Amino acid sequence: MSFDVHQLDTFVLVGSAVTLLAILAVRVSSRAGLPSLLIYLLMGVALGESGVGIHFSDAELAHSLGFAALAVILAEGGLTTSWRQMRSSVRLGVSLATIGVAISVAVVAVGSHYLLGLPWELAVLLGAVTSPTDAAAVFSVLRVVPLPKKLTGALEAESGLNDAPTVVLVTLISSGATSEHGALAVFGIIVYELVVGAAIGLAAGFGGAWIMRRAALPSSGLYPLAVLTLAFLGYGVAAAVHGSGFAAVYVAALVLGNADLPHRTATRSFAEGLAWLAQIGLFVMLGLLLSPGRITLEIVGYAIGAGLILTFVARPISVLVSSIVQPMPWRELGFISWAGLRGAVPIVLTTIPLAERVPDSTELFDLVFVMVVIYTLLTGPTLPAVARALKVARRSEPRGLEVEAAPLERIAADLLQVTISPVSKMHGVEVGELRLPGGASVAMVIRDGETLVPERRTVLRHGDDLLVVTPRKLREQTEERLRQVSERGRLAQWLGGRKLR
Repeated sequence: MSFDVHQLDTFVLVGSAVTLLAILAVRVSSRAGLPSLLIYLLMGVALGESGVGIHFSDAELAHSLGFAALAVILAEGGLTTSWRQMRSSVRLGVSLATIGVAISVAVVAVGSHYLLGLPWELAVLLGAVTSPTDAAAVFSVLRVVPLPKKLTGALEAESGLNDAPTVVLVTLISSGATSEHGALAVFGIIVYELVVGAAIGLAAGFGGAWIMRRAALPSSGLYPLAVLTLAFLGYGVAAAVHGSGFAAVYVAALVLGNADLPHRTATRSFAEGLAWLAQIGLFVMLGLLLSPGRITLEIVGYAIGAGLILTFVARPISVLVSSIVQPMPWRELGFISWAGLRGAVPIVLTTIPLAERVPDSTELFDLVFVMVVIYTLLTGPTLPAVARALKVARRSEPRGLEVEAAPLERIAADLLQVTISPVSKMHGVEVGELRLPGGASVAMVIRDGETLVPERRTVLRHGDDLLVVTPRKLREQTEERLRQVSERGRLAQWLGGRKLR
């Protein structure tokens, strides 16, 4: 199959138009509280054989491109996740990604077989592909729901870690290895791949961080490329030794994202943009793979039934059992149960049996596609209301203080850009009352488009932008102090904030 310059021109024209529309759709989806994946999937369907007429049915290509996109999305998730925020709930996140996945697979498989009448192989595959939550869907919705750090950390850890075991499980089932080797051998393979993948990810992360701290690259634009390449190196090495590439890329990116590296903000911004591009391409491609003519009332009925089993039986049970390692109040567990959003990952996983030509795999793809659309529409927009009803939403969560950092390499310091929002209690506080750690100081205040050099008695106002210089070793303390004042005002030190030296 040849690909000439005229086809390239057409591809660039159509691709750029679709990408631009998809980028503009992000604003619509965020205002509506919907994961943008729904819009992208529908764009793909509209471009497909029943719409514009683009024909795409190559399951093996979709499988390969889908895995590549997931690797990019997981790398971005690791780079932008705060270990400090995740650390308090990482045990629950890991438990949800392992024990929770196993329970969900079992409950959905049994329910789909006995209640819906699906054959055992199809029922087990359905349970396996629908067990993982989707990182892109979870992150996009949680941006509009202010939550305590332990809830956000648990959901982020689960969505970042549960892809790896389910990919291994679906691959083994689709290839027939489960019936050939038995359940115990399959369990051993999954554990081996996860342990090896995580170990290689740690090595790539810490080794890469050591190299990056000592590398003097000639351009700042090379640092984001180098960091992402190190994460993908972990994926490649793990895959070469039959480990989990997804576990490796996420763990490596998590380590690199939380390491003290040059140009961290630029790296995260670059990774975020690349992940958005991967999401757009992935979801549109999956929409192209769907043929609306195959969607029958029977498929819709199976999708609704399987979704009911997953959402109201399997997910609550898996969350409850997983919480044994880290107990939480029932309200918080109830929210975690409702926030288990499924997105592109279950649909991508169905391309594995499609590529292996497993019997009824086309029906499985259609069923999961419909199920994801229906239940994302159900759970996504209702998350803010559920958070308020369960009283887990946090009005005072530090969303009123936005902090951006730029490195000052020669003096090992960071320049923080702080925006005082309309809800911040930093309004009316004098600069001297901030009581920043020794060595940190407010260098400039930008107010109404004008700059001024502050004094200790300068009063801060809503809408001000502050430029704060802090030694890198004191950056976390400085940010913590700024958040304390933003949440509690000038008396933060006596209202629960710990004293900083």
